[in-house]
Amino acid sequence: MKSFVLVLFFSWLFTLFLPWWGLLIPTFIIGAWLLEGSVNAFMIGFSGTGLAWFFQSLYIHIANDGILSGRIAEMMGVGSPWIVLLITFLVGALAGGIGSLSGYLFKINVIKPKSTVPTQ
Repeated sequence: MKSFVLVLFFSWLFTLFLPWWGLLIPTFIIGAWLLEGSVNAFMIGFSGTGLAWFFQSLYIHIANDGILSGRIAEMMGVGSPWIVLLITFLVGALAGGIGSLSGYLFKINVIKPKSTVPTQ
């Protein structure tokens, strides 16, 4: 739960000041530092970052009465602004999931490599 909250908060914070790929920095670090198991790492990064992006896009949608997301929906040809919010969730979630999975895989392959030589 702690790692989920950290991913949620820091991916939201970093994307306020950095480009979209800035969310990979905290997800990678948290994936390498706190997470165990590849499925767990992916799911925590996926859900934490996806929710951070969804809440931010929902806030923007509500703040401007859906004008921006409605125009983006027209431009994309999807019909509904809620589909734009869903697409935003999926893009952020996939990037966050891949970032935290990469951090976990970095930890198990580079930081703590398994010994291939059997001990006698």
